[in-house]
Amino acid sequence: MCGIFGYINFNGKNLPTEKIVDMGDVISYRGPDGMGYYENEGTALGNTRLAILDVEHGQQPFQSEDGYITVVQNGEIFNHLEIAECLSDTEFYCRTHCDTEVILRLYQKEGISFISKLNGMFAIAIYDQRIKTTYLIRDRVGEKPLYFYSDNEKVIFGSEIKSILKYGIAPDVDYLAIDSYLTYNYVAPPRTMFKGIEHVKPGSYLEITNASVKERSWWKLSDVKQRSFTEDEWVSQFNDILDDAVKIRLRSDVPFGAFLSGGVDSSSVVGLMSKHMRVPVKTFSIGFNDKRFDESQFAEMAAHRFNTEHVGEKVESNLLSLWSKATYHCDQPHGDVSFMPTYRVAELASREVKMVLTGDGADELFAGYDKYKNFFDGLADSISDSDFKSNYLNSISLFTQNDKVNLYSQSFKDELDDYDPNCIAGKLIDEVSHYDRINQALYVDTMLLLSGNNLVKPDRMGMAVSIENRAPFLDYRMIELAFSMPGDLKLKEGETKYIYKKAVSELIGHELAYRKKQMFTVPIGDWLINELRETVLDLIFSNKSICNKLFNKEYLSKLYSDHCSGIQNNTRQIRALMALELWFREFIG
Repeated sequence: MCGIFGYINFNGKNLPTEKIVDMGDVISYRGPDGMGYYENEGTALGNTRLAILDVEHGQQPFQSEDGYITVVQNGEIFNHLEIAECLSDTEFYCRTHCDTEVILRLYQKEGISFISKLNGMFAIAIYDQRIKTTYLIRDRVGEKPLYFYSDNEKVIFGSEIKSILKYGIAPDVDYLAIDSYLTYNYVAPPRTMFKGIEHVKPGSYLEITNASVKERSWWKLSDVKQRSFTEDEWVSQFNDILDDAVKIRLRSDVPFGAFLSGGVDSSSVVGLMSKHMRVPVKTFSIGFNDKRFDESQFAEMAAHRFNTEHVGEKVESNLLSLWSKATYHCDQPHGDVSFMPTYRVAELASREVKMVLTGDGADELFAGYDKYKNFFDGLADSISDSDFKSNYLNSISLFTQNDKVNLYSQSFKDELDDYDPNCIAGKLIDEVSHYDRINQALYVDTMLLLSGNNLVKPDRMGMAVSIENRAPFLDYRMIELAFSMPGDLKLKEGETKYIYKKAVSELIGHELAYRKKQMFTVPIGDWLINELRETVLDLIFSNKSICNKLFNKEYLSKLYSDHCSGIQNNTRQIRALMALELWFREFIG
C-alpha cells in the first residue's frame, strides 16, 4: 500500500526535482516509510511507501537491470508468491520477496498482457523507455485510486488529486461534476470535481506516448456468463473462494488485524482468518454511546466466538468535527457521513497494526442493502425494460431530474447545457441487458458506487492514518462468481444475501448471519434541527455559501423547513449540500 504520482512531458524536458518531491510530499501519509522517484527524458514516476511486504528490499521504483523499465505501484498483488514461483526457473526470476518486483518481472516476460494474471488491488505506473511508452493501470473494480490530467503537452497522474494540483494544475470546478454529485451523493467516475482531471477507469489502463493517450480495457465484468448450479454447489464454490481469498490476504511482514462490526461480512472474514492463523486475530471496532446506533455487542459476540484479541472503543456519535478532515483526504465531496466513523476505527487500529482485512464489497455483490429488498418488493419484475431502468435510476438518485428543475438556479442550468448524469448508470444497465434485473442493479453499484464512494472510504480514511485495507470479497474470483449467480439466489423472498448467509451460517452462527443489517452511520438528521442548526445556516444559507450562487434559495428554505417541521426527512439532501460547501471552502476558497 502506497501512493504513486508522476508526469509525462511530451517535450522531453524534466521539471525541477522539487516539483516531483512536492507531488509526493502532499500524500506522504499514504507512504510514511519512504519516498522514491525516477526522472528521465521528461518522464517521472514516484512512490511513497507503506512497507507491508519485504520491508527491507521493497523500496520503489523497481527497475530492470538495463534501466529501461521502471515500475511503481500502489496496492498489493496477493498472488505474488505463485507468480514468483512460475518465474523462478526463467531469466525473469525475482531477486526480492516484494510484490512490486513481480510486476516488473512479469512485464519483462509478457509485456502489457501480464495484467490479467494479477490477483490484487493496484494502481500501477510502468515506463518502458525502449518503446517510449508509459502505462497507467488500474485494478478490476477500482480498489486503488488513480487520477490523471492530460492536454496536448503533458499527462500528470497520482493516487490522489492533490498530487496533480501540486504539479501546478489550477483547481477549476467542473460544474457537470456538481450535477453528478447531487445525483448520486458522490461524483460518478470517471469525472471529478476538478475540470480536466479524471479517473483511470477500473479494469482499464492508459497507454501514453508522445503521439497519443489511449484508454484500453483489460477486464470486463459484463463478459461474465451466468451459470446454473444447485444451491449446495453455489454454497461450496462460495466457501472455497472466500476461504482462499482470505488466506492469500494474510501475507504480510508487519502486524495486521481486521475491522469487526459484528455484521455478516466482517464476521465471516474474521472467522476464516482465525481458521488460518496460529495466533489470535487482532480485531477493532468502535461503538456509539447512543444505543440507537451502537452495534458493539455484535462485534463482541463475534470476537468471543473466534477468540480474537479485540479492541473496542465507545465514542460520541457526533463525529462531525472530522468532516473537514475527511473532505480534505477525499479530494471530493461525499454525502456519506460514515466516512467519519471509518476514520475513527482506522485510527484505533493504526495504533497496533499496519494492515487490516475488511468486509467491503459484499453488499454490492450479493444484494446486502435493504434498498434492493425495498425496490424489488414491488413490480420491478413485471414492468418494461425502459420503466425498470428509469425507476431504478430514480431510486438511487439523491435529487431526481424533476427535483433539480426547482433546485437549480437558472445560471447553474445554463452551465449544464442539458447534461444528463443518469446516462452514466443507464449505460451500465444497458451493458448487462442479458443479466436478470437484480444483477443489473448490482452491476451498477459494483461498477459505480464501489469505485465512486464505497471503496473511496476505506482507502482514504485508512491511508489518512497510514493503514492498509484488504477486502477478500473483492477478489476477482469472488466478483466473477457473484455475477455468474442468478439474482434470485442473492435476494430471495425478501431475504438479502440469501445464498451467502446460507454459506456462512455454520461458520459464524445463525444469530450473526441473520441479524438485521445496521448501517455504519450516525443520527445526523436530528442534529440538523438542533445542535447543527447554526452550521446548516452557515454552510447553506450564508452569503458566502456557494449554494447561494448555484441553487434556488426558496427551494433550499423549503427543503430545510420541511425537514425541521417533520413534513419530510431531507437528511441526505441537506448533508450533501453541506458537504459540497465544505469541499468548496477546502479546495476552492
